[in-house]
Amino acid sequence: MDLYLISLIQGIVQGLTEYLPISSTGHLIVTGHFLGFSGPQAKMFNVVIQLGAILAVVVMYHKRFLGLLRPDTEDGFSGPRGIYLLVLTTIPASVLGFFANDFIKEFLFTPKAVSLAWAVGGLAILLVEAMPRRNKFSSLDQITPYLALGVGLFQCLSLWPGFSRSAATIMGAMFLGARRRLAAEYSFIAAVPIMIGATSFELVNGWELLSISNITSLCIGFLVAFISAWIAVKAFIQLLSRATLRPFAYYRLLIAPLILFI
Repeated sequence: MDLYLISLIQGIVQGLTEYLPISSTGHLIVTGHFLGFSGPQAKMFNVVIQLGAILAVVVMYHKRFLGLLRPDTEDGFSGPRGIYLLVLTTIPASVLGFFANDFIKEFLFTPKAVSLAWAVGGLAILLVEAMPRRNKFSSLDQITPYLALGVGLFQCLSLWPGFSRSAATIMGAMFLGARRRLAAEYSFIAAVPIMIGATSFELVNGWELLSISNITSLCIGFLVAFISAWIAVKAFIQLLSRATLRPFAYYRLLIAPLILFI
């Protein structure tokens, strides 16, 4: 298949699934299989276009990110305190991912493991949605170190390919008392440092797999991922204003067997 068309399709998949609780990794595996787009170079391509999805959130929440740079602010989610909260959320998965990287690639990037992660994540969403709502936190400025670290510990589940980083952090925040919309917004923002760290690590280790001859296809994938992620995040936030996460859980449970079938 034409590489430009593959870039377009993978960019759409990356952008639409990165911030939804349905696992971008699982979807990229499925579409990559059908497109005949797999192997080390394909994985590196997906790493690059993921940066487009990251940039979408940085642009959408640019005021929040700029607020983190204000040294004179010590209240709410801004200034040194905001950075401290993000660090607390980022550390657990970063440390565990660094030491478990080889194990994850060898044992968890398998059809059975990914399919199981998809199903377990779906059941976990249903469990969290069935719990009584406490709703102690309703805005980013109310986030506490306790909540930030708790979300970070839940984020470790995303190291299991197919579980979904978004699902792990949103469920974690809701379990700890955050409103559904706040859980999603913090999940988006907290994704930026961990995703930048992960993609940087992959780029450094696999830089030789990138080729100047594929720069156009990379740019297409990057741009499409940016646009798709922007649309997905906007729509997801609007959806959470009037719906639960259950439809995503049912979707995960229905599609999980597809990995094994493939």
